[in-house]
Parts: sequence; C-alpha cells; structure tokens
Amino acid sequence: MNSPGRRLAAAVVVVVLLAGMAGCETYENFADEFLRDELPDDVVRIGVFEPLSGMDKDAGEAELAGIELAHSLRAEVIGKPVDLVISDNHSNIDDAFPAAQYLADKKVAVVLGSYRSTLSIAGGNAFAENGIPAIAITNSNPLVTNTNDYYFRVRYVESFQGVAAAKYAVEELGISKAAVMRETDNNFSVAVSQAFADKVVSLTGNPDSIVYTADCTADTANYSPELGKIKDAGAEVVFLPTSVENGVAVVKQARKLGLDALFLGTDLWYDESMLRAADAETLAMMAFSSDMGRRTVENELSDAFARAFAEEYGDEAEPSAATLLGFDAYMLALDAIERAGTSVRTDLIRDELMRTHSFPGASGNITFDENGDPIKSVPITTVRDGAFVNIYTAEPNWGEAEEGSGEVRMPGE
Repeated sequence: MNSPGRRLAAAVVVVVLLAGMAGCETYENFADEFLRDELPDDVVRIGVFEPLSGMDKDAGEAELAGIELAHSLRAEVIGKPVDLVISDNHSNIDDAFPAAQYLADKKVAVVLGSYRSTLSIAGGNAFAENGIPAIAITNSNPLVTNTNDYYFRVRYVESFQGVAAAKYAVEELGISKAAVMRETDNNFSVAVSQAFADKVVSLTGNPDSIVYTADCTADTANYSPELGKIKDAGAEVVFLPTSVENGVAVVKQARKLGLDALFLGTDLWYDESMLRAADAETLAMMAFSSDMGRRTVENELSDAFARAFAEEYGDEAEPSAATLLGFDAYMLALDAIERAGTSVRTDLIRDELMRTHSFPGASGNITFDENGDPIKSVPITTVRDGAFVNIYTAEPNWGEAEEGSGEVRMPGE
C-alpha cells in the first residue's frame, strides 16, 4: 500500500537528492507541486482567530458560534475533513500577532476573525507574511482590508449603509428631496452621511436633491431649530446616523413640529433597546439598515442556518449578527477552497476569494471588491407590533466585479 508515511519518506529522499539545486527553478517547482501538497496531512485546517478571553470574550464567542454551526453542517471539503484550529488573542493587541502566527505555523488554509478591527489589523501581518487569506466577520474599519491584500470581510463597510438608505429612499419610495442630520463630532456619522448624500444625488440626477444638511453634536438636546429648517425645505426623508437614544429624541421633536418625514438610520438602531425606547407612532417614522439575514434573506443557506441555530439553541433564541456572519465566513472559506481545488496553495484560495461574486450567504449575496470588502445586500428594517420587520433589501449595482460561480455546496452534495 502506498501509505502517507511512505510517500513522505519518498519525498525526503528526493529532497536530499535535490538539495544541491535548492536555489534553482527545478527545485522551486518541485516544492510547489509536491512538497507543499504532501507535508500537511489529509485534513483541511481552518484557523479561528478570536478573543475568547478578556473584555471581548462574549463577542468572540458569538462569532465562533456561527463558525461552529457552519462546521456542523459542512465538515468536509475537497474530499477531506475540516478541522477548526482555534487561537485566542485574549482581547489584547500585544497578543494578536503571536496568536495569528500560531495559526500560520499550523498551516491553516484560511483564517476567520478576529472580532474588533484593531485585533485583526495587529494580527494581519502574520497572515500576509505567510500568504494566508483571512476573513474578518464583524469588522467595519476599512483599514482591516485596505492595508492588507490577504484580508477580506463579510460585514459591509460602515459607509455602505448610507448607500443602502439612499437606494431605499429613491428607488423604493421615489423621493426627490432629502435632508441629512449628522453629528460633526462623530467620524462615522460624517462618513456615512456623505455616502448617503452622494448616492441620493447620483440616483436622482439632481445636485439639489439634498435640500438641507444639519450639523449637530451627540450631546445636542434641542433639535427644533434644525428640524424647522428641514420642514421648510420640504424634505421627504431625513438621514439620521446616530444612537437609538438620540434618534428617538429627534423624531419625537419632529412629530411635535408636524414634520411629516421618514427618518432613516443605521444598524445602531437595530438593537433591542429600540423596541422599548418609543411609542408606536414614533417608531413608525423610523427605518434603518441591519445585518440580520434570517428575517430578510430567504435562500438555501439562510434556511440551513435557521434550522441549525434553532436545533442548537432552541426555537425562541435569537441569533446575533456576529453569529450569522461567522456562519457565512466559514461557508465562504470552504467555497473558495472548493473552487481552488486545494487547501495548501493558499495563494490560489486567496485568488478565488477575490473572484467571489454573488455568493448567496445567509446574510445576503456577497461579492468582494478590489479591497476585499463585500458588495452585498443590506436589509432595511423597521419596528411593527413590537418586532423588527424587514421592509426592503438594498441590492448592489453589479457590473464592477468579474462573474463568478457563487455556488454553494450543502452537506451531502
């Protein structure tokens, strides 16, 4: 029998014979095509890079829960079993690089994580130096991907929420006049507001479609003067990227002024506190982007996720966005490995990830742009009868990415 041990022994003999030509092309080709496929065993290793202790422990475990659910559904790829190799970065930037290097030393095919963008950035050099692709799960800081050619993410970048809100306002509601209320002391609020305004102008073709921009701060108490100007300008929607508490306060003041407009927020409003923060009339004037896919996406993976989550945690349990996105990250990793046809040529796996187009994830369709950021569906949600309800899904405009397979293989296929 030609056992793995005998094949490895044969490889060692050939290495000795070729040792004198280690610097030439013949040896390099041999190493690429033979040694790298033989030295790892017949297991595909997926690295999990998460804070499983320290202040971010709960968030890291939420991402891990999604990865483990996906692994329970599909624990094999390219004919090999999949092992999860877990490395705890302890919620500590100083520990991030050693934890990442541990995964590189274990010759993992792909890395998933970490929670918290700063931890991903700190550990990312180890993955880039070793040519191992990594998929961040809930990171939204653009530096995670923009500074590392091997890092991808499954959560949309923060500014894309402004684009999604604009698409809902113009393409679904048919508005022609919008206003913006941004917090000038909040970089996120400024960036996402700019994305919203630019997209509204682009979609309407009217540079004057943003009828008023109100500059506020997070500690503003009286919004009436700005709301009065927005009312006079005839705005049909108001983009308001702020916290749940501030958002509710603004809308309540708008109602008192008789401002009849829909207020659009971000996933900061997708929080259980929103259900308790305001009366039904106030909530009816508010809609916002969200990460959750089970309520908003119906496809094979979302159904599989819902069944697996209910079986593991009970029918009444609600999955977090981190768990859902962790599930998608694992399935994306295996999809790329399947398309590459290898678990050891990590450069090929990285290339296949970059080619991902319209991957039908449980959180929505995913296409990676040139930075490794997802161009993906963004659900628009509101509150009705005390529950979050999807009212629209903003789909990206395709054409900027090369057509890919987007194929998903479920267990047994």
